[in-house]
Amino acid sequence: MRFVRFRTEQGPRYGLVDGDTVLEIEGDPIDGFATNGRTLALAGLQLLPPTEPSKVLAIGRNYLEHIREGGREIPESPIVFLKAPSCLIGHGESIVLPVQSDKVAWEGELVVVFKGRARNIEPEEAADYILGYTIGNDVSAKDLQFKDNQWMRAKSFDTFGPVGPWIETDLDTSDLKLETRVNGRVKQSARTSQMMHDVPYLVSYISKAMTIMPGDLLFTGTPAGVEPVLKAGDVVEVEIEGIGTLRNPVVAS
Repeated sequence: MRFVRFRTEQGPRYGLVDGDTVLEIEGDPIDGFATNGRTLALAGLQLLPPTEPSKVLAIGRNYLEHIREGGREIPESPIVFLKAPSCLIGHGESIVLPVQSDKVAWEGELVVVFKGRARNIEPEEAADYILGYTIGNDVSAKDLQFKDNQWMRAKSFDTFGPVGPWIETDLDTSDLKLETRVNGRVKQSARTSQMMHDVPYLVSYISKAMTIMPGDLLFTGTPAGVEPVLKAGDVVEVEIEGIGTLRNPVVAS
């Protein structure tokens, strides 16, 4: 199933994607739902981030070629950091370049969407806590990232967390093609099988440090091809096999 979250005059609603249409539901995919008989055109909806998470988890340096292009050391264990939930935007919304940085980069990523409260679980249990998967762009102010010597500010500016366009629940993430395009030109091309730490391991690893809550998101790392050159007028597309394409224009602040 594909769950999409969208804006209405009554507030955010969920629906099931069926081709070019959306079957609106009552409730939500985490706590339970039922279709209400209303059908909407997908193209006419303003899409929202798929959940309102308590936290946005992210993994750094999870693709070997990305580590090499940055001249960094291979970490002994996953690098876990947080993005502020307030940075999230949906498919089609604009990435706003902050005045504080002139080196903003794209980072296309597979994103895990959680449905259960996970604490101290093993990798083989991870699937029981995952609702599905979506696409993310871990937009990053690279000059500030290295100036601060930590990552949260550089990756948490408002609009620096595009996610969407929907949640895909039926997906094997072990070997999917991931491609990032800027103005139609391919900038990143990799497969999720190239991740050093796969999804079950990452979920288990994080759950042994903190409780993962329903609705939380996990960005699983970006492959090689990151460039801090985004400018107003650019359009960034991140496509992941089996999910679809996340598209966001870039504007000046």
